[in-house]
Amino acid sequence: MISSSAFNYINILDKAADASSLRQQAIANNLANSDTPNYKRQDVDFESALIREMGAYQSKYKTGSAKVKRINQNLRQLDVGTYTDAVGYSYRIDGNNVDPDNENVELAANTEKYNGLIDSMTAEFERLKSVMK
Repeated sequence: MISSSAFNYINILDKAADASSLRQQAIANNLANSDTPNYKRQDVDFESALIREMGAYQSKYKTGSAKVKRINQNLRQLDVGTYTDAVGYSYRIDGNNVDPDNENVELAANTEKYNGLIDSMTAEFERLKSVMK
């Protein structure tokens, strides 16, 4: 984490990229265990944590930048981990609830999200670089 208000958005984008990377690992693990009996798929949900934290500072008089600044005071609130998705649900006889087709779609979508986050961070650094010139 970089402690300067100029990096507020970059810090949150960094947390989102970390969560996306963790989700990529979870999806890969799901695919690797798609034939393991009783395996339950794992997932990561960063978006809910961000929405929760943005909502915690919700006010019609606060800008998005003000909310981001408040979240940056304690970025640990955005730390997420893997969770077991639909523990009691399985459409297969062996108790496994991984759908390889769905996981591949999620993998592709997550890859695009990660690339977008990296592009956004790069753009933020370019803006800072242009200001420093």
